[in-house]
Amino acid sequence: MHTPRVAAVHDLSCFGRCSLTIVMPTLSAMGLQCCPVPTALLSTHTGGFSGNTFLDLSDEMAAITAHWQDLKLGFSGIYTGFLGSRRQIGLTGSFIRTFRRKGTLVVIDPVMGDNGKPYRTYTPELCQGVQELSRLADVIVPNRTEAAILLGKAYDEVTLDREEDCRRWAKELSLKGRRSVVLTGVSLAPDRIGAACFDRETGDVEIVSAPRVEGSFHGTGDIFASVLTGGLVRGMDLPTAAALAADFTALCARRTAEQDYPKREGVDFEPLLWQLGAKLAEKTGEIPANRIR
Repeated sequence: MHTPRVAAVHDLSCFGRCSLTIVMPTLSAMGLQCCPVPTALLSTHTGGFSGNTFLDLSDEMAAITAHWQDLKLGFSGIYTGFLGSRRQIGLTGSFIRTFRRKGTLVVIDPVMGDNGKPYRTYTPELCQGVQELSRLADVIVPNRTEAAILLGKAYDEVTLDREEDCRRWAKELSLKGRRSVVLTGVSLAPDRIGAACFDRETGDVEIVSAPRVEGSFHGTGDIFASVLTGGLVRGMDLPTAAALAADFTALCARRTAEQDYPKREGVDFEPLLWQLGAKLAEKTGEIPANRIR
């Protein structure tokens, strides 16, 4: 039995932890083979850095899809994130339709904005494209801003500090139960933060949470969605995978907050990946085949 493969459609920022520099090591630590489909190549991410280089890789996305199709590759999961253009929406949709098989899990992180505003590159047309692409998902992982965009609501309407509201919005985002939803940014207590999880298999909504760490840290959204994806591909149910993602994200944020560390370099997660692997083994009941002696 080969190691499960996950195709990851994300950009690659060469410095500053986000997107593929988080996705690849995180999925690897969870015992999965991450096969990247880079959407763009940047010298740094754009949060806190200026003058970064940017290379659009749309043509390469199409070429990678064609070559992998010739190779008859299969994937246990397909996981998408930030997309840079309307064309990339179409290319990603084509990739999903080409490689989706029975049992392939499609997780779409509908990256469009944060803190009540779309990112500067996300025009209304591009946001509409993300909405269309998200219809192909088995699971979506929106934050509060993205939930508002997907629902066609004002940001202030999508409140996530009351349990009944969290349940309502998670269900509304499910397209009448056709997809599962992990709505992040839920905070039912001042010292806790987590997610509302609508599971299309059960029709239930569960709230998961972890200790809140004060501050804002680049890359925590990518860590959460990556751990969630890894847990689901490894066979966890939705609330268990989301709880693992919330706990590990909080652990990484706490480690970063405790250090005198430049925030723009992103969350300091690499030294904690061994703990993620150990926690995964504990939750799945697995014993590593080769122990380090």
